[in-house]
Amino acid sequence: MPKPLYVLLFILLIDAIGLGLIMPILPGLLASLSQDPAHNSLHYGVLLALYALMQFVCAPVLGALSDRYGRRRVLLLSLAGAALDYVLMAYAPTLGWFYLGRVVAGITGANMAVATAYLTDITPQGQRAARFGQMGAAVGLGMIAGPVLGGWLGDGWLRAPFWLAAALNGISLLLVWRVLPESRRAEGDDAQQRPSLNAFAAFKRLQGSAGLLPLVCLFGVLALGGQWPGSLWILYGLDRFGWSPWVAGLSLAGYGLCHALAQAFAIGPLVARLGETRALLLGLACDALGLLLLAFAVSGWEPFALLPLFAAGGMAVPALQSMMTRLVSDAHQGALQGTLASMASLAGVIGPLLVTGLYTVGQGLWPGLIWVLGATIYLLALPLLQRYRRSSGGQAAFV
Repeated sequence: MPKPLYVLLFILLIDAIGLGLIMPILPGLLASLSQDPAHNSLHYGVLLALYALMQFVCAPVLGALSDRYGRRRVLLLSLAGAALDYVLMAYAPTLGWFYLGRVVAGITGANMAVATAYLTDITPQGQRAARFGQMGAAVGLGMIAGPVLGGWLGDGWLRAPFWLAAALNGISLLLVWRVLPESRRAEGDDAQQRPSLNAFAAFKRLQGSAGLLPLVCLFGVLALGGQWPGSLWILYGLDRFGWSPWVAGLSLAGYGLCHALAQAFAIGPLVARLGETRALLLGLACDALGLLLLAFAVSGWEPFALLPLFAAGGMAVPALQSMMTRLVSDAHQGALQGTLASMASLAGVIGPLLVTGLYTVGQGLWPGLIWVLGATIYLLALPLLQRYRRSSGGQAAFV
């Protein structure tokens, strides 16, 4: 792999670790900062949603800025901001300061869209699905390592994970500064065009492409469907199978590890062999089947047996991302990736509230009903794919 790719994967790994580091220590930190323990659970949910909300708003903006001013410059600024923000959270004396830190963390964490656009710049079209799979593997490893490191360090000192995150972002900053060249420079009319700082402008521009819009909507369906296991996996295991915290943690680590291994080593060859559209359909089918089988699981070991099936479902997103990059000019890959990151973040705000609400309502009927509902979400993919096939294929959507 080229050296810039290693740097990009490291950045994505650090972003995911930073997100996961806070999870084990957040309840204890809220207890130390809040003067009203009765509202700690509310603060917990709001802080998680706030991070995703800021990514939703800022990912398209950072992506558009990287199209105009270059990927490297935006990455440097966002990584410097992230390192300083983690120092702020390490020192945060009150809950208000911590809220401010999470807002800034959401803004700087939106640089994942810029890193993805850089990856697109340096990767030939035929290899993009494999590279997106490696990107997913880096994020998956970060989501495994982050909670483990956060819990271990937090046992000694609740603020220690923030210092580790600041140091890791500092290393990323140095790597980008010393190793990463600029992958794209604006030329011609693009150099004179001012980027829109309206987070919703990219959504409006998508309406001009008959081919791209259905695929972007399909990405939203995948992002929402991914919230089902992301929101309920541990809760359902505890309620339905009586998992201990250790078993629950082991299952989560196994889930992330299977996804990371599949993304790193299997997704690229499978997409190359099957083609992007078939790989997308197979990934959708695997995810939907996994959710349906989970609905009928009666023993605590059965979710573990389904992990490879869910990992195979992970080929859907890289295949879809590769398809979409064909429909967008090189000058506007940042805007596309920003839009996708924004949609994923919006799903991260809406999804947990929707899924846990449906789970609460459906428990009196049949606990497995929630997984059946999750599987039916993927049925929305079929008309969207049909609309894409009927379209002309389109030209670049961002013009």
